[in-house]
Amino acid sequence: MKGLIWAMTLVLAISQLPGCRARPAPTPTSRALPTSTPITASSPSPAATPTADAPATPTPAKRNFKVVFHPDYLQVYSSEPAAASGRLEAIVEALQDSYVFVRPEPAREEDLRRVHTQRLIDEIKTNPQLNNVARLAAGGAILAAELAAAGEVAFGLIRPVGHHASPDSHWGYAYFNNIAVALEKLMAENKIQRPLIVDFDLHFGDGTYNIFRNDSGVLYYHVSEEVRALEEFQVGSLTSQEVRELELGSLEGFLNRTTGYDILAVSAGFDSGKEDWGGGMFEMEDFRTIGKLLKEAALRNSGGKRFAVLEGGYNQDILGKNVRAFLEGFE
Repeated sequence: MKGLIWAMTLVLAISQLPGCRARPAPTPTSRALPTSTPITASSPSPAATPTADAPATPTPAKRNFKVVFHPDYLQVYSSEPAAASGRLEAIVEALQDSYVFVRPEPAREEDLRRVHTQRLIDEIKTNPQLNNVARLAAGGAILAAELAAAGEVAFGLIRPVGHHASPDSHWGYAYFNNIAVALEKLMAENKIQRPLIVDFDLHFGDGTYNIFRNDSGVLYYHVSEEVRALEEFQVGSLTSQEVRELELGSLEGFLNRTTGYDILAVSAGFDSGKEDWGGGMFEMEDFRTIGKLLKEAALRNSGGKRFAVLEGGYNQDILGKNVRAFLEGFE
């Protein structure tokens, strides 16, 4: 117990250092993503229109919460785990009876160019199937952000993921940085001025960090970074329960002391779940707690303006339940 108290004190001390941005990204081998085989340009497997196109009538309390989704996200555009058949279907099944589903349009090239180089955009174009779904994912993040800026709460049920895509490079199943494309568009249109990005994926969003690292108007925070700093200081052996408590506590502390933003954007990665492939620490109820903490922070600071987009999460047996728990806290 003394070790945990001391560790929490060190976390607080670290968090009070000048600047709230996370430290530079760990190497890709740290907490590695599930392995995959190279992308192919083969035709997608035929996919039936999901039941999300005609979800059951939502309860009145959830009418102002939109889930951004398009049937084309179900295309198996590569052999990567993020593109696996059944992954998004599991989430749709968990949400369709309670939430209003809306369809996005693909991002325009001018929206992508605010974040990415023409070289990267042209590289993605060489695979037409991937290009189409990647632009649609960025478009889904844009719609979620626009809904949030207009006063509605939204969740982008999108893929491919985005937070590993940098201005001129990509990895980790990401191609365009969805959340960055969305925020840059809103800032260019003067709909927002100072966004806060909170990322609770198991993996550090190195792409998001690289895009905004020199922009003092955009703050990026990754939930696990302060706790990982304890490992570097060699605090000692912490139990999984202690690490879990530290991560939730560090998020709450960060949100309590951070002000001045006008929209809260969330990179929602569920591979941080205990039963997911990454072997993270969070239980299903922890995702509900995370959602609630983020909602309360947005209500205090940005007039409630908030949205989230899907990043990681690969265990289809638990993924839908974890996403729903998060949304129930976040709505």
